[in-house]
Amino acid sequence: MHYHSSAQLVYAEGGIVHVFTDLKHWYLPARCFMWIPAGTPHYLFSTSPKVDLYNFYFKKEKNESGFFDEINIYSVNELLREMILYTKDWDGKITKNDGSKYYFLKALKGILPEKRDKKLAFPVQHPFPKDETLLKIARYIHANLEKPLTIESTAKEFGMSTRTLSRKFKEILGMNYVRFLRALRITRSLELMLEGKYNMYEIAMMVGYNSLSSFSNIFKKVIGVAPTEYQQKLRGDR
Repeated sequence: MHYHSSAQLVYAEGGIVHVFTDLKHWYLPARCFMWIPAGTPHYLFSTSPKVDLYNFYFKKEKNESGFFDEINIYSVNELLREMILYTKDWDGKITKNDGSKYYFLKALKGILPEKRDKKLAFPVQHPFPKDETLLKIARYIHANLEKPLTIESTAKEFGMSTRTLSRKFKEILGMNYVRFLRALRITRSLELMLEGKYNMYEIAMMVGYNSLSSFSNIFKKVIGVAPTEYQQKLRGDR
């Protein structure tokens, strides 16, 4: 991992970017940006073949919004997206000597707190299970996302009580079982959309939802738009 003395804005267009910070694995979906405060250890990569990655670095300023102190993922509105894409051919460090480019980026940073579309309902992320049993459970869940995977059935699969499994998730990962499962299902659905091989109903079934409407409701709560709208945006990026 590495870190920067400046804060970093990462924007993904046309694919998913994986961002690792300390004990967490974040998924940065297309049409979203991630704000990483200065000094935060991290590294990132993408396996999406057509992703365009935009990175911006900003020095901390006096009396700036508390927004800039928190690491998080946000969806973007069209204004913010167009401003980011406008910089596509810019290279190197931009200083005051670059005139309009410098003030353009300063304005871009300045509108982030109010012009981001919305903060995701919960960041598409999950912690790294250090506990060996939880690591096996996480792998089992990921390999069986098409199944109901209730906490009762998963606990039984690993020979433990529901209460014990629930406690492990809260004490070791800091999140409950349902939240963890939901994060894996949504991130897998994003990956399947990028493959472009399946319709939305098929994707919903493949990640464990028993109806398209229930999948759509959860997806919209997390990503901010309906899955069909998100997929249309992905196709428009290609």
